[in-house]
Amino acid sequence: MTRTLISVCTYNELQNIRLLIPELRQVAPAADVLIVDDSSPDGTGDVVKEMAATDSAVRLMSRSGKLGLGSANLEAFRYAIREGYDLLVNLDADFSHPPQVIPALIALTNTCDVAIGSRYVPGGAAVGWSLWRHFMSRAVNLYARLFLGLTSRDNSGSFRCYRVSCLDRIDWGRTLSTGYSFYEEVLYRCRQAGCSFAETPIIFEDRRFGETKLKTIEILKAVWVIFRLGLQRMRGVSVLKNQDT
Repeated sequence: MTRTLISVCTYNELQNIRLLIPELRQVAPAADVLIVDDSSPDGTGDVVKEMAATDSAVRLMSRSGKLGLGSANLEAFRYAIREGYDLLVNLDADFSHPPQVIPALIALTNTCDVAIGSRYVPGGAAVGWSLWRHFMSRAVNLYARLFLGLTSRDNSGSFRCYRVSCLDRIDWGRTLSTGYSFYEEVLYRCRQAGCSFAETPIIFEDRRFGETKLKTIEILKAVWVIFRLGLQRMRGVSVLKNQDT
């Protein structure tokens, strides 16, 4: 039987996570759910802890503070590897990613190593965005494809399903990104490790509750990280474990 873990990284997502976890359990009842919470002051972790007390498939990883989105995702990767899962599904906590697409993502890994929930393939879309946000998203994705040699259309979204054995081949100790550029970096490292990709369309919607955490400074950091990764690519720096070049 395929063991699947669904990971969600949270900071101040109390209203969303209270609704999201039951929905995740409904659309993927055989999967475990891991919430990686950066000590949210709004009590997100407390709600997850209460749910975990009555549902053994729900787990809380509570961290000491707001340590960054990239490191939170890496904690989920390492947990999935350490606990012997076959697949890892990741999505945002704010309902911008439709949970009902999770079964399609899981099924897609029958033909690939990384399945991507994509806004930029036929049938996909992002609704409720300003023209500026549409422009910035497409520009960052084009930039990532050019510098990192990616062929996938949606490289900046977090809604994905990874084959854990592929994640285990990569030296994540060399990760550069601590913020939103982590998602481009993951695809770059997976591609360099020989992983295959496939995309399935999603309709991306703005969050239900709370405020977006994506700021202009994060976009600038992403541009810098992608540039540095592009230089590594030119130099042939290895992404695999126990290799220097």
